[in-house]
Amino acid sequence: MSDLPRKAVTRTARLAALPLGIAGRATLGLGKRIGGRSAEVVTAELQQATADQLFKVLGELKGGAMKFGQVLSVFEAALPEEVAGPYRAALTKLQDAAPPMPAAKVHTALAQRLGSNWRELFLEFDDRPAAAASIGQVHRAVWHDGRQVAVKVQYPGAGDALLADLSQLSRVAWLVGPLIPGLDIKPLINELRERVSEELDYELEAQAQRRHAEEFAGDPDIVVPVVVAQADQVLVTEWMDGTPLAEVIANGTQEERDRAGQLLARFLFAGPSRTGLLHADPHPGNFRLLKDDGPAEGWRLGVLDFGTVDRLPGGLPAPIGASLRMALAGDAAGVLKMLREEGFVKPSIQLDPDAVLDYLLPIIEPAAVDSFHFTRAWMRAQAARIADPRSPAYNLGKQLNLPPAYLLIHRVTLSTIGVLCQLGAKAPFRAEMLEWLPEFSDEPPAKAANPAKAAGPAKHTTAPARTTTKPARP
Repeated sequence: MSDLPRKAVTRTARLAALPLGIAGRATLGLGKRIGGRSAEVVTAELQQATADQLFKVLGELKGGAMKFGQVLSVFEAALPEEVAGPYRAALTKLQDAAPPMPAAKVHTALAQRLGSNWRELFLEFDDRPAAAASIGQVHRAVWHDGRQVAVKVQYPGAGDALLADLSQLSRVAWLVGPLIPGLDIKPLINELRERVSEELDYELEAQAQRRHAEEFAGDPDIVVPVVVAQADQVLVTEWMDGTPLAEVIANGTQEERDRAGQLLARFLFAGPSRTGLLHADPHPGNFRLLKDDGPAEGWRLGVLDFGTVDRLPGGLPAPIGASLRMALAGDAAGVLKMLREEGFVKPSIQLDPDAVLDYLLPIIEPAAVDSFHFTRAWMRAQAARIADPRSPAYNLGKQLNLPPAYLLIHRVTLSTIGVLCQLGAKAPFRAEMLEWLPEFSDEPPAKAANPAKAAGPAKHTTAPARTTTKPARP
């Protein structure tokens, strides 16, 4: 597929065909079993064929379909192993690759957005995309001052495609829901739909990336590429090499996995505290492990793609840390009281405090120990416990509410834990929470690495004011 299919009827037809294809294969599988083939062999074949069709369509359509696939991919660790196998390769493909937009269309887009003399801005420009994502693709280039840069170009028609896909996907969510125990797919799709306008706005993305790049400049652990230029649907940033986290997940040493996990946990908690923003797209394609010849303690984490952020002027909400601290201390009544105050338990719902504590303690185990080994088996156990109708956790979970203010925080935290489990990382999760999470510890959060910036983020509760940054002419 060389371009973004934009006709709603075409895109809808492809997505609508998914349940028909899956139903047809189920009928075929039943015939094979009647014909004498074992259920295990036929089921494995059906799972592989379903994965191939599902994610081939998602990847080719790009837009909201691919965005949904990328978000879903971080929950792969929650799948039972006999199901995860056939889906894992297909899910991973969505994290870093998609069919490219032709060079001629890229040139046209650059001329429209940077001006007819756009080539004068670059000493070199590689027509082959270095990476592709849900709404745009990235090209490697050399800026006119000699800097290696990444040029992100938005697909024509990406906005309409994004909305059309997410609307259609909400109608077929039942296909994917059973694959990820304990994950409610429809609210996830609705939340993605609400973020469409932000992700399409490269100017807002540039502002969020500048804030992070400024705050983490010179940081010993986190690297954010500097924004070089931004104009309409084009974003130019400094290029960043490194090992994609997907490669660490697939082939990394335990040392690489542990360091990547430690830094991922650090960024999850330090980012909001230091910038007032929460990076809200934590799939492996957006991170790089930057290694050198020194010890692992000196390796850094590169962070990309700030198209979706949650604005948290005071960092992560204090009740998160306070409720976790009370839960670990066994204060069941205090935890339930705070959950009610924050809207997690509606006034009409009556719950046993000890039952709530029993529900929470296994989930927050990483916060209880100095070093926690995140594994697929642990995440599968948590997902199964919450999704099993025979489990007390299932019935209690159905009575809990997720307030809108916590929706994105919840998804980002759960997604990050999913990536940590894919990594199989041994990470000091608790230490990062103690340092950066308000009210988890009695001590104040640590100051930023750069003393000049220790005052913290500017206080704002809405999107920052829009400014136009046109690319400088050589």
